[in-house]
Amino acid sequence: MIYASSKDWLSAERKRVLLFGMSGLGKTHISNILRDQGDWFHFSVDYRIGTRYMGELIADNAKREAMKVPFLRDLLMTDSIYIGSNITFDNLNPVSTYLGKPGNPAKGGLPIAEYRRRQDQFRQAEIAALMDTGHFIDRAEDLYGYSNFVCDTGGSICEWVDPDDPADPIMTELAARTLMIWIEGSDAHTAELVRRFDRAPKPMSYQPEFLSRTWDAFLAEQSCTEEQVDPDAFIRWTYAQALAHRQPRYRAMAARWGLTIKAEDMAGVRSASDFEALVAAALDAHTP
Repeated sequence: MIYASSKDWLSAERKRVLLFGMSGLGKTHISNILRDQGDWFHFSVDYRIGTRYMGELIADNAKREAMKVPFLRDLLMTDSIYIGSNITFDNLNPVSTYLGKPGNPAKGGLPIAEYRRRQDQFRQAEIAALMDTGHFIDRAEDLYGYSNFVCDTGGSICEWVDPDDPADPIMTELAARTLMIWIEGSDAHTAELVRRFDRAPKPMSYQPEFLSRTWDAFLAEQSCTEEQVDPDAFIRWTYAQALAHRQPRYRAMAARWGLTIKAEDMAGVRSASDFEALVAAALDAHTP
């Protein structure tokens, strides 16, 4: 790790961290607190995905839908209107909407082949955005004068790395520039995330092998064809399995590459100084 002890961390003129873990456990909340203190640069991987790497795909998809409406088609063809996504750190819905859900088109579903294609686009975009972290560390200091930096990752970071490989290119790059911190949720947090997701299921990304396995299992269990799949039913059915699939991967990432801080401890952070003290305590606990 780039900080060998709490003393190194607390005395560092440049504090650089990366937060990872399940969506909904406070990565963006903590990042916002640090940013609002005025001396932390907040790099949102999901925002970078939606603007730099998938912005054109998202806009073109919206235009494709608009072209089906004669009134809007005429305006687009004459450059009379502009269609774009309004992505912010707190509103990443355009990315989720583009990813979509597989299943019955009458219920808003995508053909599984198209769904897989978009999943792969997201995978490539997220890897590229993660690998931009070092560039933004340098850019934040050189251009804006920020010496402190927080990378706010998406929940799917664990899908694209091999945490057991000491030479994994993504993990090697990130750990060389940041202190990697897993926000670990409890069983109660997981249950609440499942309940929250069940109320409002949202698209998410999956490791290709995991998607194939769960898709085939769902079709077999429901005795249905691809075109008969209820999109929301599938992603609800898959969500808890996805969390269970990710948890050991997060744990392995933290064990080899970083620190673990419990979500309930992170929930008590109210300021940058609270965060720095919590990380210092985690470093003390980690140091043999």
